[in-house]
Amino acid sequence: MKINDLHQLFLECTSVSTDTRKITKGAMFFALKGENFNGNTYADQAIKEGAKFAIIDEAEFVNSTNTILVHNVLETLQELATFHRMYLKIPIIALTGSNGKTTTKELINATLSKKHHTTATIGNLNNHIGVPLTLLSMNAKTEIGIVEMGANHPKEIEFLCQIAKPDYGYITNFGKAHLEGFGGVEGVIQAKSELYEFLIKHNKTIFVNGNDSIQVEKTKQANIFTFGNDSNFDVKIDFIEAQPNVTVNYNNLLIHSNLIGEYNFSNIAAAICIAKYFKVENNDIKTAIENYVPINNRSQVLEIGTNKIILDAYNANPTSMRAALLNFEKLNDKIKVAVLGDMFELGHEAEKEHQNIVDLASTLLLDKIILIGDNFHKTKVVSSKIIVFKSYDDFKDSFNVSQIEFATILVKGSRGMALERIMELL
Repeated sequence: MKINDLHQLFLECTSVSTDTRKITKGAMFFALKGENFNGNTYADQAIKEGAKFAIIDEAEFVNSTNTILVHNVLETLQELATFHRMYLKIPIIALTGSNGKTTTKELINATLSKKHHTTATIGNLNNHIGVPLTLLSMNAKTEIGIVEMGANHPKEIEFLCQIAKPDYGYITNFGKAHLEGFGGVEGVIQAKSELYEFLIKHNKTIFVNGNDSIQVEKTKQANIFTFGNDSNFDVKIDFIEAQPNVTVNYNNLLIHSNLIGEYNFSNIAAAICIAKYFKVENNDIKTAIENYVPINNRSQVLEIGTNKIILDAYNANPTSMRAALLNFEKLNDKIKVAVLGDMFELGHEAEKEHQNIVDLASTLLLDKIILIGDNFHKTKVVSSKIIVFKSYDDFKDSFNVSQIEFATILVKGSRGMALERIMELL
């Protein structure tokens, strides 16, 4: 079946699904394959659950006019997404970066939706499957699409750009994330900059943090719209404080966010910049940012008993861990305890980067630092305020968290550490 014919059938559907457990009536089901499953075997069930069509790529599972056989289901999903994106003829904003992608995307969506009908990536569905699903979730009502792009290897951003064909782009930062796949920080910069390369090649517009020298250097030949703390930029935004929530000043308007940490300043500033580019009113921007509350273990502030918890356990890498610790030290709270979990996907840099965090932590004005995980367990610790546990279970069995009272506790680690489990102990 030609992609334009498939698109006509897609327009008759209510949604797209790749999971029979989440089928809605009238959906188009794509029978994707994984290491441990074959979606083709669920095609019949998907139709019984209410799917209007099931897209499959194994002929033996064709059993009605509702099953559509294609050469490759994943490739068809991606091709359909690109066709639909071109069919809608709407501006697409793409963003990537080492840290802060999802928070920035949510802030951009919050501000732009004050004036425009937007559709944005849900959660962090930002890979070769998530990006097509995001594009296919857009419809005739969508005026601006916001697409988050993630990658842990070279050429992935380039590939996602070929699917989404963005008109605008923003890179949050270049940090020490996924070093195992990128081979080092230079590899990170090159891979993330694939977004810049696509936009420059197609004469599109890039939003640039003017205070980030790498962004400035990489976009010298581009159409840019800039922000930062200098009046020479298109949008001037000043950082005021983060105690612990970030307050910024834009155009003599104080904006008090619910985001903690000075490192979130650039995420807020980017959202303000992009909102101004798309003509959102200042007061609407202020309202959108002040009403945005982070969820999913991303810089959440929780009160449990006598303690205040800064739960930032969604993910971690050396850059974000360092920023979180330095910001934590600046807080005016009397008792400060850091609970840190291993950082993953660092490859041969893992030992050095974990030691760097231990060395930094030992110099900070913190009352106690608890390190959890095999990588941290291998480090050399010289400070009496640092306690190390090889695993979460060791920590749970050996450390009495009830002894921590009237403290502010930072909890941060990679997703695989699942340090949000500490909330149950507290």
